[in-house]
Amino acid sequence: MKIAIGNDHAAVGLKREIMAYVKELGHEVENYGTDTEDSCHYPLYGKKVADAVASKAADCGILICGTGVGISVAANKVKGIRAAVCSEPVTARLVKEHNNANIIAFGARIVGVEVAKEIVSSYLNAEFLGGRHAERVAMIADLETENFQE
Repeated sequence: MKIAIGNDHAAVGLKREIMAYVKELGHEVENYGTDTEDSCHYPLYGKKVADAVASKAADCGILICGTGVGISVAANKVKGIRAAVCSEPVTARLVKEHNNANIIAFGARIVGVEVAKEIVSSYLNAEFLGGRHAERVAMIADLETENFQE
């Protein structure tokens, strides 16, 4: 699987750890984030990863900023993206199973390296369940096209 990863200045160290871990798991990783701790703007990196996932240049994405929230909000502005913030592994599994999230995000100031690895592993090992969840994901997609019906 090809995974796009992006981060801001708050998450350079954690990004490096997660990139190495994802490679150990046997996946390809494309780095769209900053590699310096110089202050930068997280929306740029959220968009880069979201564009890679939306265009299918990557199968899924991982975003990391201070909290995971800002960078995921930015990514969710890209059509077709369902980015979810996960601070523990159960949520990471469920966002894939129920919401077919194509990007996960977490905060370098919120979770440590080992919890981040558990989050990534739970997400990557989960599969979308489909069924009633597919109908809901389709409704989310309709919100982007103004075809939403109650």
